[in-house]
Amino acid sequence: MRGIMTPDRQPTTIRFGVFEVSVRSGELRRSGRIVRVQQQPLRLLRVLLEHPGEVVTREELRNQLWPGEDFGDFDQAVNAAVAKLRSALGDSADNPQFIETLPKLGYRFVPEVSYEYPETAEVPAPAPEPEGPELLDSLAVLDSGESAKKTRVFVWIAMAVLLVAAAGFSIWKFRAGARRGGRIESLAVLPLDNLSGDATQDYFAEGMTDELITDLAQIRALRVISRTSSGMYKGTREPLPQIARDLHVDAVVEGSVVKSGDRVRITAQLIRAATDEHLWAKSYEGDVRDSIGLQNQVARTIAEQIRIELTPRELQGLDKARSVDPGAYESYLRGRFFWNERTTGGLQHAVDYFSQAIAKDPGYAQAYSGLADTYALLGDWQYAAMTTREALPKAKAAATKAIELDQSLSEAHTSLAFTLDGFDWDLQRAGQEFQRAIELNPGYATAHHWYSWHLALFGKYDDAIAEMRKAQMLDPLSPIINADLAELLVIAHREDESIQQSLKTIEANPGFAMAHNQLAQAYLAKHLPDKAIPELEKAIELSHGNPTCTANLARAYAASGERSKAMALVEDLKKRSRPGFSFAAELAAIYAALGNKDEAMHWVETGVDEKFNPGVLIRPGFDPLRGDSRFTAILRRIGLPQ
Repeated sequence: MRGIMTPDRQPTTIRFGVFEVSVRSGELRRSGRIVRVQQQPLRLLRVLLEHPGEVVTREELRNQLWPGEDFGDFDQAVNAAVAKLRSALGDSADNPQFIETLPKLGYRFVPEVSYEYPETAEVPAPAPEPEGPELLDSLAVLDSGESAKKTRVFVWIAMAVLLVAAAGFSIWKFRAGARRGGRIESLAVLPLDNLSGDATQDYFAEGMTDELITDLAQIRALRVISRTSSGMYKGTREPLPQIARDLHVDAVVEGSVVKSGDRVRITAQLIRAATDEHLWAKSYEGDVRDSIGLQNQVARTIAEQIRIELTPRELQGLDKARSVDPGAYESYLRGRFFWNERTTGGLQHAVDYFSQAIAKDPGYAQAYSGLADTYALLGDWQYAAMTTREALPKAKAAATKAIELDQSLSEAHTSLAFTLDGFDWDLQRAGQEFQRAIELNPGYATAHHWYSWHLALFGKYDDAIAEMRKAQMLDPLSPIINADLAELLVIAHREDESIQQSLKTIEANPGFAMAHNQLAQAYLAKHLPDKAIPELEKAIELSHGNPTCTANLARAYAASGERSKAMALVEDLKKRSRPGFSFAAELAAIYAALGNKDEAMHWVETGVDEKFNPGVLIRPGFDPLRGDSRFTAILRRIGLPQ
């Protein structure tokens, strides 16, 4: 049944063009398919649909969508909701097909709208019950004289009791609502939108997102999701409650960045994710030189809004805002943009941009920290774009300079600890630097991630796994953290748990090579080479011949008796080696699997001379060498427990 919407008739479905809204389920569909849209934009759509062709003022929207709320910059909240609704409908503000903006007035829904009603029989309205004075009069006629007086007294007492009960119920309901809302102890900062109209400015919005996450992560009482996980929701139309469930957070921060010349405007809003309730919104504008100060203001205001009491150190960190050369700041943000790509090419671009930032502003500590992070990864086994002897001394020098300029940078302490572990083999000092990094920023997932491997070097597997789980809690969707947790479980001889962890990682990231590699390692530890081989073949295909995956496949061939195939992979790795980077650890593990301990020890010693990361020696591939006096001597030389 179709007709006109009236106050006494509620439709089941509202249609316009190829879209329809199910009133009961609260879903928006396009040609029968569900369109993901958050609750607040959907409520805004319902208001517009109730008044098609009419102007709906911004004040009317406020009264209907946020009645009685005072959360700061209301205009920003409306703009964000309209922008998200237009995105869901595929609409444009410049050439509107659905939502027309009338400057200084409000919005108008343009297309024709039809309503579908349920077929229901008319039900007579019940006779109204007497209330107020009429109730007293109806009771009074029941008796007269003294009896009537007693009755009136009784009624007045009863009404008083009812009023007290109603007041008590209201207080209970308010408190229950507050309890349901609960205290906000965790949040995710979703990627800030680039509203400059220039796609080449995406790096600026992403960089500002990173910096805001870093600021908030310093607050010990707040769990802040790392960029790797929250960044996966860039451009998504997933409802906020679903995002909150995925990331296990109480609230989200979303907003936008506009950069025009030397001016920048940051807008942010805080939303309780479970209910899609807007708690606060505000805009900040200033010179690009003051961008760090603007970010600090946003972080501090968010902490105030969720009523987290900041420690003196946290207050000091958020109050500290050094003015930065605009050109240096832009180069730094571009460097972080490419660093976050986690590709060899991206890391090489990052080195260039961080170096440019330092040249423009030699006192810019964050740029040195970014350079240290980049060299640390370029010399790591996963990228191997530089030899260890080339990369890690540069990483250490940059981290040391960053700390010299600003001792409060958790990232710099983390990178310094990484080089002390992986190159200097100064394990004691590395542990101190990791602890300092975590103390400065307990929400920095990478510090927990790398510290976990530091603990594993000493055989503290339970502590290492606990630390890796902290990293996972801060960055739940990170493929490498989830894969590394599976590898740690193998090292700790918890193979069944490792298999389950790898299967979950593969389910979420089927194209992530290292997840297949770790699953295969667990199968090898359980003496199931036939299961390991296809997983390793998949890992090699996905990683384009990663040497670690290649070495594990050779180990699997050796375990299944196919020695010729294993030796063919040995020759392949030798051909791919270069001076100073001979894949020594991989070759040593293969020879150990083949039972050739002399050759295996030759390559272990070669790796020591090349200063390979000693963490490789705790992997299962080196188990056949444990007990060999030569291997024990090398462990002692590095400082690892024998």
